[in-house]
Amino acid sequence: QEKVKSEMHASVVEVGTAVCNNIKDAKEEVKKLRRDMVALAKENGLRLCSAATHPFADWRMQEITPGERYKNIVEDMQLVARANLIFGLHVHIGVEDRETAIQLMNHARYFLPHILALSTNSPFWLGMNTGLKSYRCKVFDKFPRTNIPDYFPSWGEYDSFIKLLIKTNCIDNAKKIWWDIRPHPFFDTLEFRVCDIPMRVDETIALAALIQATIAKLYKLYAANQGFRLYRRALIMENKWRAARYGLDGKLIDFGKQKEVPVRDLIHEYLDFIEDVVDELDSREELNYLRQILETGSGADRQLRVFQETGDLKKVVEYMIAETEAGLTESVASARKVG
Repeated sequence: QEKVKSEMHASVVEVGTAVCNNIKDAKEEVKKLRRDMVALAKENGLRLCSAATHPFADWRMQEITPGERYKNIVEDMQLVARANLIFGLHVHIGVEDRETAIQLMNHARYFLPHILALSTNSPFWLGMNTGLKSYRCKVFDKFPRTNIPDYFPSWGEYDSFIKLLIKTNCIDNAKKIWWDIRPHPFFDTLEFRVCDIPMRVDETIALAALIQATIAKLYKLYAANQGFRLYRRALIMENKWRAARYGLDGKLIDFGKQKEVPVRDLIHEYLDFIEDVVDELDSREELNYLRQILETGSGADRQLRVFQETGDLKKVVEYMIAETEAGLTESVASARKVG
């Protein structure tokens, strides 16, 4: 029960793992949690769907979960909060030293658009094709304190920033910093929040493995006093927009070369960059699934293909449900062919 929690909208559940020692443990736990949730939903005449937006659900029709916490959020954020019917994947990587965490955050910001492009899974909103591969990003942009964080020279600078926000009644605690990456205020982790939630467990685990390997590689460079080059937030935001708009089919800016490069080419370069830490993490098998995503497309690409073939958003939802259940048990293996 402690791993499954309510969310602001009553139709949404938050599912979280315990601390996992490695990516294989994470995969087994995510599969078990999802298997249990799928079974529980079916017992109650419901189906579970993992995607970053529902293709046609209307947020205005969704009930808000009772409770003081959500009441306060809605009172503070008003329409922005009530319209926030979106779903993301959050990945925590353990980094005990806070100074190290802030330096790794600074360097990891560059990779956030690449990670987003791989995870894109929200092309539809209120029954419309938005033209974006991740519309979830644009919905969440309406919240304050979101998106790519600024560069912080030290943990002390970051801590002073948080204290200023608390002192001036902007926030009551650092959990209300909703950046795409942040040092978690209560755990010794760096939390990546940029991803759309994917449909398949294999996609979720591949993204988690990529994020883990990214931090492992950046730490290796940091420990050798070799840091990764820092880039302006404004430049990274340009790439984030491209990732949200075009996903894997677009181009990102290679800041070093000062030119546009196809996303898939940059992802292959990214995988080469982390290559020397993969075997140490024992995550090669899980990371290899990213190559399948590059070939067959992200969740957004696959949703759009089903819609192009059927013209029916209900068929898209059926496909998403089948993908959510795929690989959990033998009985749903055939569901992979839906759509």
